[in-house]
Amino acid sequence: MERFGVGVLTAVAVVVLVLTAATVWLFVTSPATLATAMTDGEVSPFIRDLTDVLLEALKGLLKYL
Repeated sequence: MERFGVGVLTAVAVVVLVLTAATVWLFVTSPATLATAMTDGEVSPFIRDLTDVLLEALKGLLKYL
């Protein structure tokens, strides 16, 4: 049971790390999107760009496999 808990904790940590890294990358590469999302209160452009960043990273990783 202890191994299961460690596995779940590791999976959650990896997801948080990936989302944080993608958010920082988006902030560096597209600050206008974040500024607009924060000003307007509309998070759709931010989420759309965030998913684009994550999908491009996944495509890059799958190239190596």
